[in-house]
Amino acid sequence: MLAKRIIPCLDVKDGRTVKGVNFVDLRDAGDPVELAWNYSHQGADELVFLDITATHERRKTMVDLVKAVARQINIPFTIGGGINEIADADALLNAGADKISINSAAVRNPQLIDDLAKAFGVQFVVVAVDTRHDGNSNIVHLNGGRVPTDKETLSWIREAENRGAGEILLTSMDHDGTKAGFDNNLLKVVNDAVNIPVIASGGAGTVQHFVDVFEKTNVDAALAASVFHYGEILIPDLKTTLSQHNINVR
Repeated sequence: MLAKRIIPCLDVKDGRTVKGVNFVDLRDAGDPVELAWNYSHQGADELVFLDITATHERRKTMVDLVKAVARQINIPFTIGGGINEIADADALLNAGADKISINSAAVRNPQLIDDLAKAFGVQFVVVAVDTRHDGNSNIVHLNGGRVPTDKETLSWIREAENRGAGEILLTSMDHDGTKAGFDNNLLKVVNDAVNIPVIASGGAGTVQHFVDVFEKTNVDAALAASVFHYGEILIPDLKTTLSQHNINVR
């Protein structure tokens, strides 16, 4: 069985790491390059950097940040934000990123998933999905959760997989930043429906929440931000507890 992955996520705005609740009320959480170095030494399996205002402000992701991070760490990292075409992804890959994450651009132009997968291989393409429960269904949202779409979450994830997504990063906006636990019901439905890895995101507050998400949903990875940034959960302690629950970690 593949080892489960623990992935700190660094939301970057104006060159600094930030964190909010339900995608708003952002506060500073430190220098992203320093945090990356720290996490790689703590035993994180991968990192995700999201330039959270790139799409909203129509900016390109910071290639300089990617270069700085690549010089400091030796674990895989994914970068997302403002990637709209092959050239954007190519620049990030050449700068040192291992994977790219696309979200709003993929919903607006689903062909982008096909094009990226063809150009670089499916293992390079992570499709991030921000979802919110809306009455009877889960709906995909764009631009850092600001804009609801007409896409139902599971059907969009299936389409993304069919087009060449190598991985799904699924964030529950209802749970994000609340520290009340992952959306295990939704995650299980999605994970059971696809054949590619699913990364759980949104809601981690305690070590038990990580135990629960792996035991209840069997997702491949769990991602969190503030509990790592502010030292509330240390990755070595987390992995020790997961091992004690017979959850396979690196």
